[in-house]
Amino acid sequence: MTGFGKATGEVNNKKITIEIKSLNSKQADISVRMPSFYKEKELSLRSLINKNLQRGKIEFNLYAELLGDNSNFSLNTTLFKKYYDEFSAAANEVDPSHNSDIISVVSKMPDLLKAERSELDENEWNGVFEIIEEAISKINEFRCTEGSSLDKELTLRVDNISELLIAVEQYEQERIETVKTRIISNLKEVVDEKKIDKDRFEQELIYYIEKYDITEEKTRLSQHCTYFKETMNSTISEGKKLGFITQEMGREINTLGSKANHSELQKIVVQMKDELEKIKEQILNIL
Repeated sequence: MTGFGKATGEVNNKKITIEIKSLNSKQADISVRMPSFYKEKELSLRSLINKNLQRGKIEFNLYAELLGDNSNFSLNTTLFKKYYDEFSAAANEVDPSHNSDIISVVSKMPDLLKAERSELDENEWNGVFEIIEEAISKINEFRCTEGSSLDKELTLRVDNISELLIAVEQYEQERIETVKTRIISNLKEVVDEKKIDKDRFEQELIYYIEKYDITEEKTRLSQHCTYFKETMNSTISEGKKLGFITQEMGREINTLGSKANHSELQKIVVQMKDELEKIKEQILNIL
């Protein structure tokens, strides 16, 4: 979701500069800053940004700089004086001996230019609109570049989990034997071996060991890894779905850990969790 796009152009004797920045966010949180004489286009502009950028904390800035002497705009002297007085009072309160260039600061404040016309020239807006589209195109190019490296990173992490899942198999039989040996040893400590009903004991042992069986967890985790990679290759925005799949992967890994009963298997589970956390960090940057 992170990205930056900038475009400039000249329209109706004004230099137009568009800057768009986006950061991670669950929804589309759009902030628009533009001169007051373009404000009537803000709703349609927000719709355009939302359609093209979809998600993220998005900051949109439109700057208009007058070129030449002929202009349909004049300085709003009342607002300029108001800004100047407020900045001067604040600066004097902080440091009476300050030597700040307050005029330079005030000149950059919004809405100091007021239009001498009642309506926005549509031809002018069409020119501005083209520059906006160029900036949106550039931020999407930036996002695509970021997405390419992100694809490699996520693929690596999911493949690591799949490889760790394969490594679990070498400890499964040993784990079951360890559990059986411990149960038999503990039973012999409290019950005379001659009094043990072997058939009943075998039944109870099978029931107990089945509670530690991790076949289903392994199968589901493997399926989630496959589904995750398939979803990554989708042509539409799937960031939220990838987040849900990651949650399901976490559940299976946690269950593997609770059933492990083997030190080496526990180490593998810890490694899986580490890989999953790295995936979760990157998921936040996906549309």
